[in-house]
Amino acid sequence: MSKHLRKVIAAVLIPFSTAVLVGLVVLWPGGAPPHQRTGVGFDRQTQQAKVVKVDKVDCKSVNAGQAPSNGDTSTAESQSAREAPPRWCGKATVEVTSGKEKGRTFTEIVQPDSPRQLHAGQDVIVSYAPDAPHDLQYSVTDVNRRLPMALLAGIFALAVVLVGRLRGVMALVALVVSFAVLTLFILPAVLQGSNPLLVAVVGASAIMLIALYMCHGLSARTSVAVLGTLVSLMLIGVLGSLFIGWAALTGNTDDNTGLIHGLYPNIDMSGLLLAGVIIGSLGVLDDVTVTQTSAVWELHEANPTMGPRGLYRAGIRIGRDHIASVVNTLVLAYAGAALPLLLLFSIAQSSVGTVANSELVAEEIVRTLVGSIGLVASVPLTTALAALVVSADRPAPGGRTAPRLGAKRGSGGHRRKK
Repeated sequence: MSKHLRKVIAAVLIPFSTAVLVGLVVLWPGGAPPHQRTGVGFDRQTQQAKVVKVDKVDCKSVNAGQAPSNGDTSTAESQSAREAPPRWCGKATVEVTSGKEKGRTFTEIVQPDSPRQLHAGQDVIVSYAPDAPHDLQYSVTDVNRRLPMALLAGIFALAVVLVGRLRGVMALVALVVSFAVLTLFILPAVLQGSNPLLVAVVGASAIMLIALYMCHGLSARTSVAVLGTLVSLMLIGVLGSLFIGWAALTGNTDDNTGLIHGLYPNIDMSGLLLAGVIIGSLGVLDDVTVTQTSAVWELHEANPTMGPRGLYRAGIRIGRDHIASVVNTLVLAYAGAALPLLLLFSIAQSSVGTVANSELVAEEIVRTLVGSIGLVASVPLTTALAALVVSADRPAPGGRTAPRLGAKRGSGGHRRKK
């Protein structure tokens, strides 16, 4: 039985791994295709800069050109505006610290009600528009957050290594590899015009194989988790494709997706949406399948005489608790990401049906439900497979049934005769 199961696992995983490797080679993009920048949104030239000083100025003084050129056109409203206390704006002097024009300075007017206020010594990101007039070529677009984000990443890595030790190190390496596959393969391949679904399946499978085997070792336990994840991903892909098409979700719902479609009209945006569902579900699936497999293995270690049926029943009880927590986590994660959008619908006093029917929210609902179905299905599937493999792979020494834990023993540690 054990040899037969090993052959079945090998018969599935070896061709699958070979197919993933071939897919990586065939679909490898060799970099994102070039395009002419539009200067819109994220498609802008940017440079590093630093705020040198910020002076306080009257907001009226920076609104030149609004006063009437001749004649008396004053009204009661304009008269009251002149008598109102002055509103102070910030006049920031910003120095470019990167690029060919390093050292160049320009001024930026910050209104008092602006959500982003500048202060001296602050590092910022500026956009550069070479075709604009000289005085308007640079403008502040964002704050430079690299230092706090790098510090937070360092704290995270330190915590993972201190608690996880060698496995923590391997988990960080696997995380780097996952980002490499995402940035070097998945994103450029989609931009090159490859089928987003095919690219996502190949890329997610490569991430799954590398991450699981790197973190948990080349073993039967890891192979069971890989198989459970693979089947669940296939289910998510089928359900996602069906319901995204049925619900007529285009994947083109905001300015960013509209910009992508405008720059690369050949990209299948609905396919890109499905690819996002698959990749987004992979991380949670890994957690569920590895946890369930480990639970079954530990149950067998605690009681080697427990058969496949008993192992499945015990493992599925653990899995039910896991399902409840993971599904709730997944729903809350998507709700938290869409919280500003939900606030807008709440302000508009829209009904629940109207909110759910809008494409922006419907995308998140389909994404959540399809991913949750895959998670739920992965628990019994992985638990059953793990119970079969571990009970067949770990016979008691000498071919005899090992004693149950807690069995009564006589003096000297021998089993008491009945």
